Amino acid sequence: MAARFWRSSIKEALESSLRRRAAGMGPSVRQLSSSAASELPKLKPKIPPLSKKGRILTGGVIGLCIAGGAYVSTADEAKFCGWLFDFTKVINPVFALLDAELAHRLAVLAASHGLVPREKRSDPPSLGLEVWGRKFSNPIGLAAGFDKNAEAVEGLLGLGFGFVEVGSVTPLPQEGNPKPRIFRLPEERAVINRYGFNSEGIVVVAKRLGAQHGKRKMEETSGSSRASNPASTAAADDNQIKQGGKAGPGILGVNLGKNKNSEDAMADYVQGVHTLSQYADYLVINVSSPNTPGLRKLQGRKQLKDLVKRVQEARDEMQWGEEGPPPLLVKIAPDLTKEDLDDIAAVALNLRLDGLIISNTTISRPPPVDQYPISKEAGGLSGKPLFDLSTNVLKEMYLLTRGKIPLIGCGGVSSGEDAYKKIRAGATLVQLYTAFAYGGPALIPQIKAELAECLERDGFKSVQEAVGADYREIN
Repeated sequence: MAARFWRSSIKEALESSLRRRAAGMGPSVRQLSSSAASELPKLKPKIPPLSKKGRILTGGVIGLCIAGGAYVSTADEAKFCGWLFDFTKVINPVFALLDAELAHRLAVLAASHGLVPREKRSDPPSLGLEVWGRKFSNPIGLAAGFDKNAEAVEGLLGLGFGFVEVGSVTPLPQEGNPKPRIFRLPEERAVINRYGFNSEGIVVVAKRLGAQHGKRKMEETSGSSRASNPASTAAADDNQIKQGGKAGPGILGVNLGKNKNSEDAMADYVQGVHTLSQYADYLVINVSSPNTPGLRKLQGRKQLKDLVKRVQEARDEMQWGEEGPPPLLVKIAPDLTKEDLDDIAAVALNLRLDGLIISNTTISRPPPVDQYPISKEAGGLSGKPLFDLSTNVLKEMYLLTRGKIPLIGCGGVSSGEDAYKKIRAGATLVQLYTAFAYGGPALIPQIKAELAECLERDGFKSVQEAVGADYREIN
């Protein structure tokens, strides 16, 4: 970009010089009529040719300008990227002045149209990890619920998330619950929502993800063509080690839900698998939203076992390439009894589930949230007040599964220290949503930097070394 700027500037300067020389041969440019002025660039004044030394000097200056511009653009790219993310701190408070759902909608539109900064800086090496045979540049992900209809996948991954989860997606389009259905508690950095799986449906989402997948394949093909050139061998080597998934420079999860009035929940999830799994780096069965009647009953031992088995069969009966089918996860609620957790852990281990997301929003109203009038609103509570509850469930599930199943810690994460606590409690990956709504894009590089500092402080060379550290210390 800087090189183009310098070339453009030099070109304008040379043209300006020619115009001044031409003006010296006759009437001044100011005296020319508009029609004459329009012909000015066509004038070919007799300019004495430059001497050999002059040509060498001129060429050298132009070359230095172009090279210098290119160097500055490279050397300052990280700093410029940082400025862009910092600038969002000025913009983000404006969204707080808007209706909560309108602000959410505008944020998705901004990301879908590329009106958000793009992370150009590399993540700290200590944050990189491999899960399910997939490489994550960092363990910080965006939870489902923000980009429900896969409108902004590329823009959100470009913000620097290690992974982004879209959905929940229902088979048929549905409006969700009546408005208003989202309420802020800014004093507690929390939100209560009762969206109710508002979704454009799997057909619309499949078209968007298909287009994104096709774009990714074209880029890979183009990269392979360049790599076939011996001069591009180094670039090919770089491509082989780049992290990324089916949607681009990051991992894409697809969260599946059921329609509100569906009489066959199992069929809804199977339909979602058949339609969307080919575009997903991992799939999620959401049985934990408090805003769809009867959904949480699917967390019962028998119901969950039957559901997971049927969805696994639907996934495995499809044709897959060398990379195999996408991993299958289940997202659970934080409002579960010890018996419920025992049952879920047993199902997860017996059916070799690929992972669990812990957790969704809570129907409880822990203090001090219960002191606010808005706490009476129905819906799921998310944000900082959910952190302790969800982390306790996370730690319990890590113990019950004996660390054999990757867990994603979700609920109340708003800092690198929070993410680190989730990891020490047993999470391999971490998700956030509400904190992102309050903090905006600038929060992402901040959390990653803080997490890297936490790992270094306690002597961990990688995220994977820290997973379940609290459990290991107990034993």
